[in-house]
Amino acid sequence: MQEVVAPIMSGDLANRLERLLPNGRGVWIPMDHGLSGYPEKGLDRMDSVIDSVINARADAIVCHKGVLSQQYARTGFTKFVCHVSASTAHGGENSQFKVKIGNASEALSRGAVGVSGQINLGDENESEMIREMGELTSEAHEVDMPVLGMVYPRGPNLMALPNDITGGVAHAARVAYEMGCHVVKVPWTGNAESFRKVCEAVPIPVLISGGPSNGSFDETLEIVRYAMSAGGAGVCMGRQVFGAEDPFTCVHALRKIVHDE
Repeated sequence: MQEVVAPIMSGDLANRLERLLPNGRGVWIPMDHGLSGYPEKGLDRMDSVIDSVINARADAIVCHKGVLSQQYARTGFTKFVCHVSASTAHGGENSQFKVKIGNASEALSRGAVGVSGQINLGDENESEMIREMGELTSEAHEVDMPVLGMVYPRGPNLMALPNDITGGVAHAARVAYEMGCHVVKVPWTGNAESFRKVCEAVPIPVLISGGPSNGSFDETLEIVRYAMSAGGAGVCMGRQVFGAEDPFTCVHALRKIVHDE
């Protein structure tokens, strides 16, 4: 991650960002997957999973606004991030076209301290997702809310440059940064050398996604170690946590690496 020079940040924004990323690092658990497709392992026991994640001291939980309202009222947890991008598996050729279904003010009123939006680079509807992310960062700026940009280089029109060893991931991080996001979530690039290029591309914290829930969690932890050594700021990891038999232990293990506990 590049050094941030003289950032302009209000007190509310700085405090909210520090709450979600203490000392610039974070273990974030996204649980927005149920809107995209359901059944989804783990999300059928949402209350118990969220309780486990909170008790294990996750730094943030990312979810859609309906879940946010219910879980904020139930738990009083003060580190929710509201995801406002949505599509479902039934959308055919538009299944990866994320549309904006909320705004920053609404998220704040429902109990969130941050908002999250998604762009899929290379999708046929990439330009619309970029436009809506711009709306989100502008709205968030007005109410001093941090913005997480989930940006993935995954569409059919993706054109990774021949000299780009990150496969478009560095560009994805750069898109989030230049659009005004305060944190970016991107996929793992496969090795520490290429992921370092991603972290060097932006002066904002870079979180890695967990990807599919195949493979062992020990292998996932090893990837997290590599990512942190390359300049990463932590994880934004869903299925591998909420779909596990023991989410508490997963979050605890991630915290040991991310926060040097």
